Amino acid sequence: MSLRASLFLPLLLCAPSAWADDASDAAAMTSPWSGSGGELGFASAHGNSTTESFNGRLKLRYTDDDWVHSMDLFGLRSSAEYTETADDGSTSRKRQTTANRYTAGAGSALQLGEHRQLTATVRYERDDFATYDRQGSFGLGYGTRLIDGERLVLDTQVGPGVRRSHEAATDENRTGLIGRGLFDLKFGITDNTELVNTLLVESGSYNTFAQNDFGVSVAMNSHFALKAGWQARYNSDVTEDKRKTDTLTTMNVVYSFK
Repeated sequence: MSLRASLFLPLLLCAPSAWADDASDAAAMTSPWSGSGGELGFASAHGNSTTESFNGRLKLRYTDDDWVHSMDLFGLRSSAEYTETADDGSTSRKRQTTANRYTAGAGSALQLGEHRQLTATVRYERDDFATYDRQGSFGLGYGTRLIDGERLVLDTQVGPGVRRSHEAATDENRTGLIGRGLFDLKFGITDNTELVNTLLVESGSYNTFAQNDFGVSVAMNSHFALKAGWQARYNSDVTEDKRKTDTLTTMNVVYSFK
């Protein structure tokens, strides 16, 4: 999947509408599609310094009887333009890419009962500025709901998996077993304000990867919301010139399926 496709896919998809068995039936059936839909954010500054940043996300869920299928696409790209002075005193404008990352994930869950399922997930990541610039993982697991309150919900998935990573500095591929855990919390602060926090951990013999996505969304209507987000990513095994933790702060417009 190219970076261009992963960034602009949210603009090309439209929400499936609900359908009814009989046109004369006044009550339409609920759509099998759900999720946050498209999430977009863009920032641009021009003047003495020029910077541009873009991030986009698409999250979808499709329910088919006892099966629930999900997809999660994310893209981040930013660049900066600066003035470079040569030894002879002449100047020129240069542009440098400062972030170029995208991820694609998909999963299927077989419902065993209320809030219990067997899961299979796959995830791929490309990050041009990371120690492991390409990582792919596959996992099997068991999912259940730990908290099922009126406003607070906590779902979890745990299980084994396998990961294959490419180390940019040495051009080596590494493969190993991992333990995978996913914790998804949602809290309804008010009728139109929701707090969400998703923690993903993939731990293996040569690297522990963790990503935490925290966000607060305020619904403007039944489909659109404003969302403030904070993301922290951690890799235990990095080269000396890299930091173990990266953070990203966003302010996006979200389209939700209902």
